[in-house]
Amino acid sequence: MKGRSSGLSDGRVSVCCLTAAASLVVTLSASVGRAAEATYLPDATASKAVTVTKAETAAAGIAVFTQAVAIKETGPKETVARFGEVYAFSPAFLAVRQGEPTMISFRNLQPDDEHDFMLVDPAGNVLMRVMLPPLQETSYVFTFHREGLFTFYCTMHQPDMSGQILVLAPKRG
Repeated sequence: MKGRSSGLSDGRVSVCCLTAAASLVVTLSASVGRAAEATYLPDATASKAVTVTKAETAAAGIAVFTQAVAIKETGPKETVARFGEVYAFSPAFLAVRQGEPTMISFRNLQPDDEHDFMLVDPAGNVLMRVMLPPLQETSYVFTFHREGLFTFYCTMHQPDMSGQILVLAPKRG
């Protein structure tokens, strides 16, 4: 590809983007019944991997923010023209302990954009989906019952707005 930049301006899509999009499509297809619902917390089967409550007590706490990376109101205009509006979760990587109740507070910082949070287990099963309304904080206490790498998405802003939760072994002693 002599004389071309790595920016993929010729209409090609990067393998990374295709992989993320394909993963989300497979995940949604595998859980069509639940994924079609507007919002839901883990059911009895999903609760074997994680329980999620609105309880106020937790051993640890994490704040996750929605972040506007490139939007029509503030630009950069070239980025928005090429990729559309781009959002991210910040932080996009969380580490928690198995069996340790952890409050995760999601803060949607955008005044005019809704987001959602969809949690998927290591096998690709959708565990939950909740809405994150504009300029609001939404908090849940998560207790993971299995170690592993769980993925989360904003289904409205793919392939960019996603992250991972690493569930570590319980503390010893």
